[in-house]
Amino acid sequence: MAQMTMVKAINDALRLELKRDPNVLIFGEDVGKNGGVFRVTDGLQNEFGADRVFDTPLAESGIGGLAVGLGTQGFRPVAEIQFIGFIFEAMDSIAVQAPRMRYRSGGRYNCPVTFRAPFGAGVKSPELHSDSLEGLITQTPGIKVVVPSNPYDAKGLLLSAIRDNDPVFFLEHLKLYFTKGEVPEGEYTIPLGKANVVREGSDVTIITYGAMVHTSLKAAEMAEKERGAKVEVIDLRTISPIDIETIVNSVEKTGRAIIVQEAQKSSGIAAEVIAQINEKAILKLEAPVLRVTGPDTVLGFPQIEDEWLPTPARVLAAINQVLDF
Repeated sequence: MAQMTMVKAINDALRLELKRDPNVLIFGEDVGKNGGVFRVTDGLQNEFGADRVFDTPLAESGIGGLAVGLGTQGFRPVAEIQFIGFIFEAMDSIAVQAPRMRYRSGGRYNCPVTFRAPFGAGVKSPELHSDSLEGLITQTPGIKVVVPSNPYDAKGLLLSAIRDNDPVFFLEHLKLYFTKGEVPEGEYTIPLGKANVVREGSDVTIITYGAMVHTSLKAAEMAEKERGAKVEVIDLRTISPIDIETIVNSVEKTGRAIIVQEAQKSSGIAAEVIAQINEKAILKLEAPVLRVTGPDTVLGFPQIEDEWLPTPARVLAAINQVLDF
């Protein structure tokens, strides 16, 4: 296997799908000749032409509308929203039009659109570029939401997302773009809606996704070193739908659970996971399920961003709290 950054892995997935399926189109702001802000689409226009990979005006509402229209006509659009904070102008397409198309048309039409957007703090980007807005999308029925934590998953999940017959929102964490990992050079897929146990354990379960997978793994190592605790870490990978079966199996084994998310505390993925654990495994719990999250404030400016984000130390404190309950 080759060593790839997440940027390269996503680029490779896009290239493979452009080659495989002539109905795949890629468009967004600066994705053509420039190859995107982070060069995720670098070289694709040169290889496949401006009819397949092309720039749009600086109008997210237009990007979303184009994606929905093309999706209903047999194409598989991959529409990039340049940064997550710019999705509000496209929310009608993302949260209203695309997810309802199959239901609204009685199954006559589907809308196989993949919306891509970078997000996430830790890189000191300007306001509205790094917010964790995934909760807005997960509350929308009919659209899947995917957040890879490493290059291998990014490629396999993106291939699955583009091939899915319903819309998928694919979120790429800015802090992970240039992390490296082993990635097969050929084609492979990872099923949507299936979590991954990235660290086995018997004492505490941590459920997380995106960049917080790495934060949680560091905390798990600290807990084992400091008190011999065996912490299991689950990477959700897909946050809508949530793989509750994998979560419940782990919680039944460990009896303790912590949810770690970068987004603000209220009304997020963590709250949904806790609700489902309570519905399906509350009698297996030895302690209340805890959340380690960003605070319920606007994401801090770059100067105070590090104070805002969950840290391994905060996750370790939660591990100790549930163990000592």
